[in-house]
Order: sequence, then structure tokens, then C-alpha cells
Amino acid sequence: MEKYTITVNGILRTVEAEPDEKLLDILREKLHLTGAKRGCDNLSCGACTIVVNGKAEKSCMYPMKKAAGAEIITVEGLSKGMELHPIQRALIDAGAVQCGYCTPGIIMELYALLTVSPDPSDNELTAALDRHLCRCTGYEAIEKGARLAIEYMKKS
Repeated sequence: MEKYTITVNGILRTVEAEPDEKLLDILREKLHLTGAKRGCDNLSCGACTIVVNGKAEKSCMYPMKKAAGAEIITVEGLSKGMELHPIQRALIDAGAVQCGYCTPGIIMELYALLTVSPDPSDNELTAALDRHLCRCTGYEAIEKGARLAIEYMKKS
């Protein structure tokens, strides 16, 4: 076991972990941040997506040694108390949330995209959403929510 320091949702944290231990496991089991979900363990579903140093990353295959010193944002870090982040609100308003399993990953993907590209092209938006699988809601509602998030972010 080694000690690693990471900043998670603005808080400096030190965790003991094996170098190849996955960041998803650290977040869920050691830091009790359960928003990122285990889905596929092979980078294909996106349920485990978080933001690492400003970039959307799938935490199920992200080794702890690579995360050392990183700034990490999880879905828990977006809302302010009971006030939802505009992306969270947009997906709810668009009816893009059903079981909620994939939703945190989609939110974090959109957060990373809209932080660097507040008015993304259709291709950028499609590429971001294509990194996620949803078995419940349907992609039309998710796309509608993503477009609504763009508008909400401009207003906030």
C-alpha cells in the first residue's frame, strides 16, 4: 500500500491504495462517494465517468498511481447544498432521468465538455454522449437534456 494525495471536490484527501487500484474503487469504498457507478469495467458504458484535471475520465480503469496529485470532481461536487447544478436540473427537466444509474456519468461528461466548450458543435455533443450507454431513458431525452443544459449554463 502507498499513500496518495488527491483533491476531490475541492478537498485535499490522502488515501492508502495499491498503485493499480482503480479510482472508482477508491472513490466508492474509501471516500464513500457513490455517484460514479460500476457498470462494465471495460470503458464502454460511462457510468463511472468523473472529471480528472478538467477531462472526463472513466474511473473503472483509471489506476490510482495515475491519479496522484490530480484534481477530481465527482457528481457529488456539483450541487451546492440542495441547489442542483444547471446540468443536473436540465436533465431532470428534459425527462432524461429514469433509473439514474447512468445519469451521474452523463452529467460529468457534459460538465467536462461545457466547461471547455460552452457552445459545443453538434459533433462535439454527439461524441460526448456517444461515450455513454443508457438502458432506460432513451437517447432523445438525454440529447434534449444536454441541449437544455447548454442553455441553463449560459444563464448561470
